[in-house]
Amino acid sequence: MLSHRDLGLTDKEYEKIVELLHREPNEVELGMFSVMWSEHCSYKHTKHLLRDLPTSGERVIQGPGENAGVVDIGDNLVIVFKMESHNHPSAIEPFQGAATGIGGIVRDIFAMGARPIALLDSLRFGDLKSAKVKYLFSGVVSGIAHYGNCIGVPTVAGEIYFDDCYTDNPIVNVMCVGIAKKDEIKFARAQFSGASVMLVGAMTGRDGIHGASFASENLSEKSQEKRPSVQVGDPFMEKLLIEACLEAIKIEGVLAVQDLGAAGLTSACSEIASRGNKGIEIDLAFVPQREKGMTPYEIVLSESQERMLLVVKPEYEDEVKQIFQRWDLYSQKIGVITDDGLFTVKMNGKIVAQVPTKALTEKVPIVEMSFEKWVNSGNADVPEPENLQETFLKLLSSENICSRRSVYERYDHRVGINTVVLPGSDAAVLRIKGSSKAIAVTTDCNGFYCFLDPYEGAKIAVAEAARNLVATGAMPVGITDCLNFASPDDPKVAYQLKRAVEGMAEAARFLRIPIVSGNVSLYNESKKRKIYPTPVIGMVGLIEDISYICDAAFKNEGDLVVLIGENFSESACEYTKVIWGIDYGKVPSIDLEVEKRVQQVCLKAIREKIVSSAHDLSEGGLAVSLAESSILGNIGVICDLRANIRRDFVLFGEQQSRMIVTIKKENLPLLKKIAEDNNISICVIGRVAGKKFIISVDGEKVIDLNIDEIREVYYTSLEKWVNE
Repeated sequence: MLSHRDLGLTDKEYEKIVELLHREPNEVELGMFSVMWSEHCSYKHTKHLLRDLPTSGERVIQGPGENAGVVDIGDNLVIVFKMESHNHPSAIEPFQGAATGIGGIVRDIFAMGARPIALLDSLRFGDLKSAKVKYLFSGVVSGIAHYGNCIGVPTVAGEIYFDDCYTDNPIVNVMCVGIAKKDEIKFARAQFSGASVMLVGAMTGRDGIHGASFASENLSEKSQEKRPSVQVGDPFMEKLLIEACLEAIKIEGVLAVQDLGAAGLTSACSEIASRGNKGIEIDLAFVPQREKGMTPYEIVLSESQERMLLVVKPEYEDEVKQIFQRWDLYSQKIGVITDDGLFTVKMNGKIVAQVPTKALTEKVPIVEMSFEKWVNSGNADVPEPENLQETFLKLLSSENICSRRSVYERYDHRVGINTVVLPGSDAAVLRIKGSSKAIAVTTDCNGFYCFLDPYEGAKIAVAEAARNLVATGAMPVGITDCLNFASPDDPKVAYQLKRAVEGMAEAARFLRIPIVSGNVSLYNESKKRKIYPTPVIGMVGLIEDISYICDAAFKNEGDLVVLIGENFSESACEYTKVIWGIDYGKVPSIDLEVEKRVQQVCLKAIREKIVSSAHDLSEGGLAVSLAESSILGNIGVICDLRANIRRDFVLFGEQQSRMIVTIKKENLPLLKKIAEDNNISICVIGRVAGKKFIISVDGEKVIDLNIDEIREVYYTSLEKWVNE
């Protein structure tokens, strides 16, 4: 029998288990506690921090605590969305790790009764010069493409960053968005004693055992030995499961639905009973098994994919079985909901484990972290380059700025025929069939900013995600997050985590965007490296009328290019990293009041239909944003910039709260009026014209290139980085 320490439990936690049970746990019970009290399932380091996040709002139907968050978009429609991490599995087995991450997040969405309509991925890898990193990158992208394409859910947006700190611990965060009717939402709460507990979908095997515990520890050289902890997915079965569950959920007698993800039956059964203040009794002999001789320990902890738990009124069992039989899926009653508050596990009628449900879900000892104040922000002096055009091309071709087209072209981003704005713009836009509405979706986080100052960096992540949505004509309505950090046992990392959550909370509260779901992934470090603090923000926005949709592409010859928010500063940015190799500096500052008003100006102008294009300014600054809009529109631009700081920071600085829009000349007075009403400065910096990309600073031409030249650099560089 494995000891509690072998299973990742501390002596203090073991003593607490004995206290709760009034006896020593047996092997099965100890395994159940080890997975449910793991960081991955219990959030024992972060629960008290997450309570400060703003989670309510006029549109919020369901906040954190369920399979996914739910926001109301009117007309009896809701958007259901969630983000999860599959970092540790992807570090060991990148293809299956990423693929099963997609499978798990999709199940969270249709468990709520929503049809999945979009996937997003937020990825981080190490230095692409490393053969190991290229292997991880290729495997993760292939896994996402394979699973997403096979289940018929489009992957429409995301982000990819590269930095040496992610070499041993890639970040693989996946987000799913679904749509449902408001009156058809299902919750994972067992509230009817005597109801049948049905396991549906795939058979249970030995894959993924202790996957939750594995995801809650530092990676080491021995991690390769834990490849069996990585689940194996079957996307074709998941597609059948989606359709069967969405059909079954419409039955009145289906009372609750829960995904079997991390910790398998242990998690699904204990959580669905605990939320309803009930008990649950199951017999593992009734669990369909694909491998002979499985023990109770293996069955109850298996993380085999493509499985769901349904709580059903007994008189509806046959109807549910018929649906799953029609879809060639297993469906089997394995237990009942009880009144005793206990999770009773039997094998052939004999009790093999019996634990209070809330002992597994709510009684985990909270870890009190120690904090040591630490930021890496400070001034970094760099000389101004002599040739700004060469600098621009080098920046445009760098791995964190060049186009991700070679990746997203591997994803089917049009399946479902809802995608209106495709990958490559600020955010993806999907129409809502049968209505005039659309939604915009994005993910965002600059881990480098968060490394310099986790508080400011997290605020910027929220603000930039919101700007991405606003640039499409969407009003942000909800956030999901994935907090990726190194070991919280390190007081400096604990401080980063605390400050990042505080920054997120402040920005979300100020911008009035509730955080309705999320995930925490800790222990992303090896003996050599700790990842940057990486609090990824996933955000959804509502476009009330599809005619408001805007994108980043320049369109009309002669349109004026207008900068909303005229601030420039000499802060740390991708330019200082790429050109000068400096991984420190002063994080760009953000004034949330200014940010809010800049977004209001842009959104108002889009909805007045005076804007031809809109684009957020982020990595690479103004010059890169202008280039991206020119490339997307296949049309040139001539700009003359003026500022009282150095030319390189005018071009490449990443000061926040700025957007560029293009408008017809006759609409400039109206845009000025909107800006004045919101006390925001705007400046005409150029015009859309021809096939040349020309930028002058204070009257001196510093960049003069053909569109074809910058397009070639922008679109082909990532593939060259990967293949060299």
